[in-house]
Amino acid sequence: MVISVAHAIVGFALGSVLPQLIATPVVAVVDWIAVAFTRATDLYWLRHVSGQFSDVGFGEVPRLVSVAAPVLLAGGIAIGLMLLWLPFGPRALRGVLALGVALAGVLGAHHITRDWPHTPPMATGLAAVDCTGEQPRVCMPQVASGRLAQTQREVSDVLRTLHAAGVPGTAPTRIEDLLTGTASAGSGDRVWRMSLMSADQPHEAGYQVMVRALKFRCAQVPVVRAHSVWLWAATRTGQVEAYQDRRRREAVTPQSRQIESEVGAQVRDVLGRAPAEQTRWIRSTLNSSCTASST
Repeated sequence: MVISVAHAIVGFALGSVLPQLIATPVVAVVDWIAVAFTRATDLYWLRHVSGQFSDVGFGEVPRLVSVAAPVLLAGGIAIGLMLLWLPFGPRALRGVLALGVALAGVLGAHHITRDWPHTPPMATGLAAVDCTGEQPRVCMPQVASGRLAQTQREVSDVLRTLHAAGVPGTAPTRIEDLLTGTASAGSGDRVWRMSLMSADQPHEAGYQVMVRALKFRCAQVPVVRAHSVWLWAATRTGQVEAYQDRRRREAVTPQSRQIESEVGAQVRDVLGRAPAEQTRWIRSTLNSSCTASST
């Protein structure tokens, strides 16, 4: 609102010296363009001093410094123009003082924002959150809490099934939605953060947890090996449809069909083995040595 008042003052100042018939539409359009064009430039400080916050996400608000920069720019110019209205003192002195105040606002705003990246400083994780369950405790924004209990049961079943099947690794104590932004984020393997709120498809949350639980030793894994592990785990946890949906989202090519054919044959062979042999296979596959030919 402060920025809006500052822009209104600028408009009144220009309207006092321009023909009023054209001042209102012309100044309104020019002011809108002056702010809007900053989104089309790579000079990030320009968009930050303009006051544009079109990238505000769920549970976010601009920090005070992010609001101070555009207020400083628009406010400095507005106060400078107001000084010209003062009915006392020499006009030349008022002009110099007004120019100084306006320049101070412009330079101050630039100094604050010159090193900011695309996104200005934002306060995150302000959305109200509900949690339920234990081992793991699942937390989601209140707007999606209607699916909270179902999501907690789904991810718990997946983790319990994978553990019983011999998948190595420590299960999380807490799973949070990425949009919560809570202080416990970054707590390593004990707290997982993933897109639970966007998991609007059946088994989507369970599939995300399944993939996260399957920890490969290597950063890069041959595609057939990775897909075989995922399809085996998806079959054991009832996530086959989710796995197939993920594959359909990718580009379907003769090569991808050949890969999935190899994956299917390998997984069918593994599933036909005894449970103890399947446990040895999954642990060996996850921990197998890295290769330069991984894709």
